Amino acid sequence: MQLQKNNKLTLWQILAGLVVFSVVAPILTLLIIALTGHFDHWYSLIQYVIPNSLSNTAILLVGVAIMVGLIGTGSAWLTSAYDFPTRKILMWALLLPLAVPTYIMAFAYLDLMHPLGPIQGLIRDILGYSSPREFRLPDIRSMPGAIFIMGLALYPYVYLSVRVMFMSQSANLVEASRTLGCTPAQTFRRLILPMARPAIAVGISLALLETLNDIGASEFLGIQTLTVSIYTAWVTRSNLEAAAQIAIFMLFIVTAIIYVERLSRQRQRYANTQRPRPIQAQTLTGSKMIVAMVLGWLPVITGFIFPTLYLIVETIKRLDIVGAVSHGLLTSTINTVILAIVATFFTVIFGLLIAWVVRQPRFAYSKIMVRLGSLGYAIPGSVLAIGLLTPIVLIDDIISKVMNLLFNFPPQLYIMGSIAGLVIAYCIRFLAISIGSIEAGYTRIPLSLDNAAQTLGHTSSQTFRKIHFPLLKPALGAAALLVFVDAMKELSATLLLRPLNFETLSTWLYAEAARGTYEEGAIAALLIVLVGLLPVIFLARTQFKNSY
Repeated sequence: MQLQKNNKLTLWQILAGLVVFSVVAPILTLLIIALTGHFDHWYSLIQYVIPNSLSNTAILLVGVAIMVGLIGTGSAWLTSAYDFPTRKILMWALLLPLAVPTYIMAFAYLDLMHPLGPIQGLIRDILGYSSPREFRLPDIRSMPGAIFIMGLALYPYVYLSVRVMFMSQSANLVEASRTLGCTPAQTFRRLILPMARPAIAVGISLALLETLNDIGASEFLGIQTLTVSIYTAWVTRSNLEAAAQIAIFMLFIVTAIIYVERLSRQRQRYANTQRPRPIQAQTLTGSKMIVAMVLGWLPVITGFIFPTLYLIVETIKRLDIVGAVSHGLLTSTINTVILAIVATFFTVIFGLLIAWVVRQPRFAYSKIMVRLGSLGYAIPGSVLAIGLLTPIVLIDDIISKVMNLLFNFPPQLYIMGSIAGLVIAYCIRFLAISIGSIEAGYTRIPLSLDNAAQTLGHTSSQTFRKIHFPLLKPALGAAALLVFVDAMKELSATLLLRPLNFETLSTWLYAEAARGTYEEGAIAALLIVLVGLLPVIFLARTQFKNSY
């Protein structure tokens, strides 16, 4: 019986290892394609493409890092240290921009900030100007515009991590600093900010990885980043080697971001032996209260309310004119839902497999398996797609030959010609979310329950079915929700791997924006935002339920 259990466990370990290998394989393929490419491609890229794209990407990353760091950290401290009207609502409202992907934020602000748009028109009316020739704001299609838009969309990553850190800190430290004569500003600068650096680094690194993954906002705003260059090299020029070589530079940046984030956490270690007690919020009155409310709500208004109201108004206008959504948009919605459901199912199953295998105390490779399995989320979707193209084409060729030999089927693309390629890419990209959520659920299941079940004669599969699965249902639901929403709004990988004549809501929006038909694209964008609200509500309930 014991031998049978070990054989089963070994089989599950092999399956989990194959899943992890599928995450690493695209990176290895990408390196092979890039390093075995023609030298002329390298020379041309380094001379004409890389300098501009790399400098634009670097400037964008630095600008976004500064903006999300300032807004996220400032908002977290404002809602933690001070009490003012609407504070309890503001604590979760600051997460709302997470529901608006960067490309939708850019899509909305391109029309909102147009010289003939509502915002500039309102400013001209207030100042007494009658024409855009007399007064107009700087063009949003610029590097500052891109930094502004991405900063508004991504600051919640910093806000969430820093806010959680503030909630877990002991108020005694703050009280001790005030007893020693430190002003609130000195306390924040000398005590709170240094202790918050690891959390700030985590939030900024996540925001920067999302910035690297972006393609829609950068292209809408006319910024030639490395991601846009990859898309141009493959789709416009059909040059896979050049796309892979550009992707190598992105991998270097991703590696640097992850290294700096982990280094900052290693160097910042603080021992807090006291029981965490929430910081006592200082009640604000008068002008300070008004300033706090304005500063607190400004990111929410500009990062969520403005673009969402714009999408709602444009959707209503479109429905009033046409009376119903177009057949193409309806088909794109159905495609998106089906694709997201299938990808979510397999991603959660694979995440559950890995989390269950690494839970075994005798398994020696648990840490490296989790790290490699979570690597896909750090890889931009465009880079992942380029790395998957060659393996998928090879597998398609093998399947086609086998089907032709056995059933005399004509040659065809079984993976690239269906949603299977996208499902594979989504599984690799979002496997980290699934593993993280399920591992968090497993931390609430002590190993003593497994030992007790084994003592009673239950096999590993019986233990999982009768004990683990019922207790893991909340974690599985959370993982499925987060993966489903991310799959609904994924754009970079979808643009490169989708079958012919296959549109999702994100690609439909991308195409409408490229054609300048904002009314039809607004409906697709609004649907994505409404679905994106689900994880925001989930995060608000789980993270801040004890803050009120």
